Amino acid sequence: MKTDKPTVGRKGEEEASLYLQRLGHRILARNWRGGHLELDIITLLGKELHIVEVKSRTAPVMAEPQRNVGREKQRRMVAAAQAFLHSEERRNLPADLEIFFDVMSVVFYGSGADFDVEYYPKAFIPLYA
Repeated sequence: MKTDKPTVGRKGEEEASLYLQRLGHRILARNWRGGHLELDIITLLGKELHIVEVKSRTAPVMAEPQRNVGREKQRRMVAAAQAFLHSEERRNLPADLEIFFDVMSVVFYGSGADFDVEYYPKAFIPLYA
């Protein structure tokens, strides 16, 4: 497997999408863009809207990929989710959705055929002070 960052990222998002579909999620969008904001994956599971950040790496990794979803990244995810909720794509969705922010980690080994996926549903709750 090519180990350049864009290739690893695309492959990680593909594997994350397949994983979520196996859990019953319906993929609404991948790499959704609202201006300069982007969301990796947006899914629907019943009446839950999941905003999913995917962190992909090749082994060996120095730190768990999900550790790279810090406060600033969370702030950008929330801003992007707000943009999505005001977009045309939102109008076909139920009005009473609960919104959750999830993180997924995909680590590839060797040629990329072997990998681990870790899913952290409801990884963080936005706080407004």
